[in-house]
Amino acid sequence: MLSVLRSHAAARVVAIAAYVLVVEWTRALAIQAPGAAAVIALVLGGAALGVAAVGWPAGRLGLGTSRLGLRLLGGVALGVVLILPAAARSGAAPMLPVGLAVAAVAVSIGEEIAFRGALYAALEDLGGAPAAVVGSTLLWTLAHALSHPPAFLGAVAAAGLLLALWRWACRDLVGPIVGHVIADLAL
Repeated sequence: MLSVLRSHAAARVVAIAAYVLVVEWTRALAIQAPGAAAVIALVLGGAALGVAAVGWPAGRLGLGTSRLGLRLLGGVALGVVLILPAAARSGAAPMLPVGLAVAAVAVSIGEEIAFRGALYAALEDLGGAPAAVVGSTLLWTLAHALSHPPAFLGAVAAAGLLLALWRWACRDLVGPIVGHVIADLAL
């Protein structure tokens, strides 16, 4: 089975996409549990998403160490862009309890590694950068269909597209991870 995934780009895309969607939808249903169980479900869901990257070289995921300072700075800029619309509508930033903040960080990192890391790389192998940008954005939006109201899915798609375009233009996943963490902590 693993040899098929390594040698067939389409099979790799299907396997990663199916896995990521199942994890995201399971996590979305599990967070309806009361109290600490929801936080645990979020943290475990974030970790489970990271499993999608097993077997991929760090460089293919956009996780190399060159120009790390600039990539971190780019991530802060992405975070500002992602929270700007919400900040313009609201005068005060909400403060997350520590447990939810830890969960938000775990989910943000896991989602980026899964969607703009492993899934993006698999889609790029299959159909090039356009397939990677569009495909990862569409699957990202679909994955959030159970956890977000329908009216918010346009914003989810726009955020996913911005992060995927950064991944393509900079060959970088550090920036999207940092930007996503900032946005999730602020929203």
